[in-house]
Amino acid sequence: MRKPISLQRRLRLLAIGIIVPVLFALPTWAQLASTNYQITVQTARTNALYQQGEVVRFDVTLLQNGKPLPSAEIRWSTSKDGFPPERVGRLTLTNGSGVVPSHLDEPGFLQCKVWFESPVGSNLTATAGAGIEPLKIKPSLSVPNDFDAFWSAQKKKLVAIPINPRLTPVKSPQAEVECFDLQADSVGAPVSGYFAKPVGAKARSLPIMLTVHGAGVRSAGLGTAATWAQQGFLALDINAHGIPNGKPAEFYRELERGELMGYRQRGRESRDTVYFLGMFLRLVRAIDFLTLQPEWDGRVLVVHGSSQGGAQAIVAAGLDPRVTFFAAGVPAMCDHTGAMANRISGWPKLVPLGADGKPDANVLQVARYYDMVNFATRATVPGIVTVGFIDTTCPPTSVYAAYNALPGRKEIFDDPPSTHRVSEEADRAMKAAIHKHVAEMKAAR
Repeated sequence: MRKPISLQRRLRLLAIGIIVPVLFALPTWAQLASTNYQITVQTARTNALYQQGEVVRFDVTLLQNGKPLPSAEIRWSTSKDGFPPERVGRLTLTNGSGVVPSHLDEPGFLQCKVWFESPVGSNLTATAGAGIEPLKIKPSLSVPNDFDAFWSAQKKKLVAIPINPRLTPVKSPQAEVECFDLQADSVGAPVSGYFAKPVGAKARSLPIMLTVHGAGVRSAGLGTAATWAQQGFLALDINAHGIPNGKPAEFYRELERGELMGYRQRGRESRDTVYFLGMFLRLVRAIDFLTLQPEWDGRVLVVHGSSQGGAQAIVAAGLDPRVTFFAAGVPAMCDHTGAMANRISGWPKLVPLGADGKPDANVLQVARYYDMVNFATRATVPGIVTVGFIDTTCPPTSVYAAYNALPGRKEIFDDPPSTHRVSEEADRAMKAAIHKHVAEMKAAR
């Protein structure tokens, strides 16, 4: 009879790769319940739009391994788009489902957050948003009386500086497109970007596309400019800071950690020193360069960007009458003075709040000259805006405040499930609107 293999012998055989039957029990950690939980919350209506005072039903679902939990308790909160007042509570779900009811008695947005702590200690959360007659959201403050005078004076300073464009050829990532690194003088830092156009383009044949960047520190996008050029545009993509293009990633990380750290709030003590002053004037200078190109058709000029770039698109439309269309995805810098109307402001929260919860009086006045709500009143050309209903960076309340101030033909793409991003659907909507505008302008010749 063969002798039983000892445990020590069994372990040695396993160590050298010999497969033998394992007779001992599975360890207790393998018998723990699965931690594959999923919690969601969404409005009962797909479009997530409601009337003032109407009950909004936030439907909560909790699953484990794709199946409803028989019973579980969650925590929830509702707020005015992340701004007080906040209501909190607990809810026992039955068969994985439950409802958090809420309402808002003014135009704005409701935000609902839910939390579930699993038996093994992991904490899951989800968020949903609902628009409450958002087309009735008003500006928190009026446009300063000298808003136009201030920006006219700034543009006069720009006119006094020669453009002095420097074009350096770079390899194109697209066939039949020629590309250049552009440097052009402006107030402070230069316009710095990649300029692209179809090879052999005829004089007065191309619409203009100026693309601008969201927050952060990075090179201009060569691929962005080249792609728009391949689609038949005279295209320019500029970085936000007038810094060199095409450097290693570490170059931009060092700038973000050093010289450009905290640029978002820099100089906010005076309207003459706000960091965004130079950024906004570079938009006009970029347009100066583009409209001098012989290939421009003399008719169409589009500015397109998202987040901080969305703000720049609105600024360009409000500052420069040569712009004919703008596309602003989840725009930043909207309704800086929102606290004056007891509501949330958009990125970068330019106006600090004191210990008493009141906004800094000086910065509040400065911020009005850099508020998209006010630039929007001067943007009389058509445009499209996108908005995420659970965007906590550029909250929908602030975006709608700017959108509602636009006097021209306009379109807004509501994106209820989106955070601070441009979804594929929103991106398609903006690009479709851009191409429609170009086609309309060509047909109107």
